[in-house]
Amino acid sequence: MTEEPFETSEDIHRDRREHGGMPLHPDDDDLARRTEQERVEAGVDDYDPDDVPPATDEPAPDDLTDTEEYREEQAEIKRETEESELYPLTERHPFPPSHYDKS
Repeated sequence: MTEEPFETSEDIHRDRREHGGMPLHPDDDDLARRTEQERVEAGVDDYDPDDVPPATDEPAPDDLTDTEEYREEQAEIKRETEESELYPLTERHPFPPSHYDKS
């Protein structure tokens, strides 16, 4: 048996009203957190999901048709259709235009 003290980064405060053994009500959340840390240290898990920072990107809007970019694209499609730059594919026009006047 080794005489080295058990090393931990946890700051544990014992309740002096309890006996020195196992606490009457173990903290399940604390146990789960410590278990996950040990799994990462042992190499069983790649990372602790609780240690991952939140995403920094703004969440996408629920309705993309509400965005300014969508309205601008719709206006451009409407303009190209009115100026016959964009047309539906038919037997007469089976392919999209091969050149564009706009540069």
